[in-house]
Amino acid sequence: MVLFGDVVGSRRYVGGAASWLASLSDLLDEHYGAGRLARFDFTQGDEIQGLLSPGADPIAAVLIATLADDAPPMRWVVVAGTVEPGVGPATRRTGPAFILARETIGLARHRRDGLLVRTTDSRLDELLEGTAPVLAELLGRLTKRQRTVARLMLVEGSNQAEVADALGVARATISVSYQRAGLRSITRLTHVVRTLIAEGAQVARLPDTVAS
Repeated sequence: MVLFGDVVGSRRYVGGAASWLASLSDLLDEHYGAGRLARFDFTQGDEIQGLLSPGADPIAAVLIATLADDAPPMRWVVVAGTVEPGVGPATRRTGPAFILARETIGLARHRRDGLLVRTTDSRLDELLEGTAPVLAELLGRLTKRQRTVARLMLVEGSNQAEVADALGVARATISVSYQRAGLRSITRLTHVVRTLIAEGAQVARLPDTVAS
C-alpha cells in the first residue's frame, strides 16, 4: 500500500516543511514498525512517501499528521496495488501503485481534496470517492483544542474522562469540545473509510494483482 502526503503551500510554511516532514517520517516509522515495507522519507518537493504492508492502516498516518500540534495542512493519497521489488526508503521505490499515487496526488491538488484513495476495486473506489475527501475536510475544520482532543481519542484511544485528566480540565469541557468538533461523526466516518480500504487491500492481494 503506497501512501503520499503533500504539504499544502509548503513555501509559506513558517516552521519549514522539511523540518516538519523529517519529524513526521520518524513518527510514522515508529508507529508502523514492522507494518511498513520501506521507511518513510520525503522529497525536495515537500512530499512524504511511505510503503505499507496490505494489513497496515494508512488512515493512522493521516490522523497522526493532521492532528499533531502546529501541523501544516496536508493532502494525502492512498493506493493499494502492485509495487516492484526494491530496497531503501519509499522515495526510491516504484511500480504501478507508485505511478498511480503520483497521478492521484496531482488530481488531489487540482480538486483541492485532502484525501483520495484508490484500490483495485471500482466499487470500493466509488464509495471511497464520496467518503475519504469528506473525512479530510472534517478533520481540517477542527480548532487547535479540538485537534488535541481528537488526537487523544482517535490516535491514542483515550476516552473523554482520560482526555479530561490529561488536559487538566473538567469532563464537561471535553464533552462540549467533543460535540462541537463533531467527533462522533468523524469517528464513524473514519471507521467506514478504514473498512473500505481494508477490503480494497484484500482485493489487491489476490494472485492476479500481486507481482511475483
